[in-house]
Amino acid sequence: MITDSYQRYGALSRFFHWTMALLILHQFFRFTERIGNGEHWLARLSGTWHVSLGLLILVLAILRLLWALNQFEYRPRYPRTTQTAVRIGHGLLYLCMLLMPFTGIMYMLSKGHGLYFFDVELIAKSKQGVSALSGIGNLHTPIAWCFLGLVTGHVLLALYHQFIMKDGTLKRMA
Repeated sequence: MITDSYQRYGALSRFFHWTMALLILHQFFRFTERIGNGEHWLARLSGTWHVSLGLLILVLAILRLLWALNQFEYRPRYPRTTQTAVRIGHGLLYLCMLLMPFTGIMYMLSKGHGLYFFDVELIAKSKQGVSALSGIGNLHTPIAWCFLGLVTGHVLLALYHQFIMKDGTLKRMA
């Protein structure tokens, strides 16, 4: 079934979730550039695709958000206090999924790097960056750390529900 139900997320929601989980995990490997001044093999692996995957994540995040809003009434129900926490947590995750690529784009343009999607030039390089965008672009790394914390919390809570509460939360998304 493509649509969500109270018992289980539909095929499209699961596709968005797991595809984006893998893409975002790959993006987090970029943090390894801080090991050995970027000489770590994980940083080299992730560096070449980082911008292109970020743009792909932005497109998927927009589509996923539109789909989630369309399926909102069919999402699993939780007790009132838990429901509020779930909505805030998911809202912050979606916010980061949108802000990370956006601030990354602003960073690239502020430095004059241009913008490429898998070798297709979207915005040409310039000799001068757009310095007005640097303030927004400089938020990319702090937001990434917040995003990493949110994703870690999301995973830990899913495991808590699966193994401590035993309420079948993971089964809904599998």
